[in-house]
Amino acid sequence: MFRFLRKKKAVEASEPEVSEASTPDPQPEGEAASEPADAGHEAVHEAVPEAVEETSEGNEGGGAGLFGRLRSGLARSRGALGDSLGTLLLGKKEIDESLLEALETQLLMADVGLEATEAVLERLTARVKRRALNDEDALMSELAEVLSEILGERHEPFSLAPAEPFVILVVGVNGVGKTTTIGKLAQRFKAAGHRPLLAAGDTFRAAAVEQLKQWGSRADVPVIAQGEGADSASVLFDAVSAARARGADVVLADTAGRLHNKGHLMEELAKVVRVLKRFDAAAPHAVLLVLDAGTGQNALAQAKTFSEVAPLTGLVLTKLDGTAKGGVAFALAKQSGLPIQFIGVGEQADDLRPFEPRSFVAALLGAEAP
Repeated sequence: MFRFLRKKKAVEASEPEVSEASTPDPQPEGEAASEPADAGHEAVHEAVPEAVEETSEGNEGGGAGLFGRLRSGLARSRGALGDSLGTLLLGKKEIDESLLEALETQLLMADVGLEATEAVLERLTARVKRRALNDEDALMSELAEVLSEILGERHEPFSLAPAEPFVILVVGVNGVGKTTTIGKLAQRFKAAGHRPLLAAGDTFRAAAVEQLKQWGSRADVPVIAQGEGADSASVLFDAVSAARARGADVVLADTAGRLHNKGHLMEELAKVVRVLKRFDAAAPHAVLLVLDAGTGQNALAQAKTFSEVAPLTGLVLTKLDGTAKGGVAFALAKQSGLPIQFIGVGEQADDLRPFEPRSFVAALLGAEAP
């Protein structure tokens, strides 16, 4: 039997804590301004299918077209998984237990996670026993299929529902790229014909407010901001009021970066959610947790803790172009219970793209566009 089966009781997927070093510049620990009355906790409104559409992907010359850029953005992760698997299988004439055990090791090293790796190996083992896998191509094809299915179990494309306005709260620890993600989403929504408005709710870092204003200027999108140190909930309250007055249909709200293990800071995030419900019991209509792919399995701990204080609806996995830990997408899909809705694979605005499981797997394994 494989190591994950032999050690199943002894080895359990841990929930490592995010180190202070990986989340620089924590916000000050002062008390927030007085809180408006609690409107109660309501379920997040389910979005009507009105997704922002992605341009069709090409694979021109490997480097051109959107799929080519996806492959380029996942180059480091592909080296840790796809290329390593190719080397592992090179010259193999038989798919046997030793080969599958080596595959298990490769998946775990690529941060695919214990649960997802177990699912992959159980399926491949069953097919080997039925002699349904007898060569390298068959194994890689089946591996791509099962990895796509793992990502597809919770897959749900992001969509906007009719609301006045549709409020998107963007949360995460410091340094994961929340503000940049908001700016890129604003450009995407504006290009799709929406009327977005940005709320500079990260009031503990003056640089964050200025950065959001720059994104707003670049996309010709208004930004609602107050002075440094202002109450974040108050900023978001003003932003939703302004959106209604100006006819904006989408509010993208930035929030202060916080460590997931600082209880009182997380409570301030819960307060923001309660304040938004004063406008609309269904607000925020979407809560996107931004995760840095480079943190690997620590992303699971962040997802767990943020889900306890905010009604998370989806994940944004950023900085995939700068890490070999892209396999964490499978661990998140298997364990977080949340859909990955956007991924960041580069610096350009359109390098933040809707997540598509089969394209992601193909790019990760070095295959052709699906």
